[in-house]
Amino acid sequence: MQAPPPEHCPGVDSEQAGKGNACAGCPNQSICSDPNKKLEDPGKALVAESLKDVRNKLLILSGKGGVGKSTVTSLLTRYLARSCPDSNFGVLDIDICGPSQPRLMGALGENVHQSGYGWSPVGIDDNVCLMSIGFLLGSVDDAIIWRGPKKNGMIRQFLSEVDWGNLDLLLLDTPPGTSDEHLSVVTYLKDDNKPDSLRAVVVTTPQEVALLDVRKEINFCKKQNIPIVGVIENMSSFRCGNCGNSSEIFPAKTGGAAAMCAEMGIPMLGSLPLDPEVAKACDSGVDITEIKNSTTQALDGICSKIMASFR
Repeated sequence: MQAPPPEHCPGVDSEQAGKGNACAGCPNQSICSDPNKKLEDPGKALVAESLKDVRNKLLILSGKGGVGKSTVTSLLTRYLARSCPDSNFGVLDIDICGPSQPRLMGALGENVHQSGYGWSPVGIDDNVCLMSIGFLLGSVDDAIIWRGPKKNGMIRQFLSEVDWGNLDLLLLDTPPGTSDEHLSVVTYLKDDNKPDSLRAVVVTTPQEVALLDVRKEINFCKKQNIPIVGVIENMSSFRCGNCGNSSEIFPAKTGGAAAMCAEMGIPMLGSLPLDPEVAKACDSGVDITEIKNSTTQALDGICSKIMASFR
């Protein structure tokens, strides 16, 4: 939109667009209330212009919270950046109520600066940058208590008012489920002229309670015509550092992600172990891809398949 929407904005697709009480005095009221003008959110053009030098976008999705989606996002970004030093990567944290990326990427306490081109994302490495609402909060303990329209307005600002520059891949860490944030970001990022520039990776854990929600996420992508690169099964097994034996902390009683992928015709990208070293690295913001262990070995195959899907 040409201006931030009011807090209780009904949304441009609503029958009440431009007519509700919250619309009174809004600069966009005439646009939203005119049926000939409200066919498409004006913000979409602003996003397209801002992201014109971003070649590809990758949604990191999960049907359920607690499966390690944000951790997987940071691991993929770190490994891709290390494996492809001549490519540029960006991370956009659109989990508005639970922004984890500043801590995971070792950027707690960093500030976002304003330039003539918009907000400047925080530099993580030479070829990695990050934007998160976590950088705009006074304290890491501050709660975001917003309704859907205000969250959607923030997402639009992140997409249209951040100076992303030239990126080969922008990874978007999304909240769990299929809610307002997902519909908003898909609306802004889908490009009918380049339908394959937006893709998705789905993260799950092996147990059926997680797979049930992941099936919903996969169906969401199918309904929105978003190509799915594949599924990553996180925390698939645990190898004890003392005895060396492997255990299934989350038993895959129905065959896990592999069986679900075969059933739904979705590629299986690979499995990541439940790794205490990863947990420690995430808490301290350290790049674990610098060392060689079972996690980085698994990431090698997963990241190769992701990059191949964009070629």
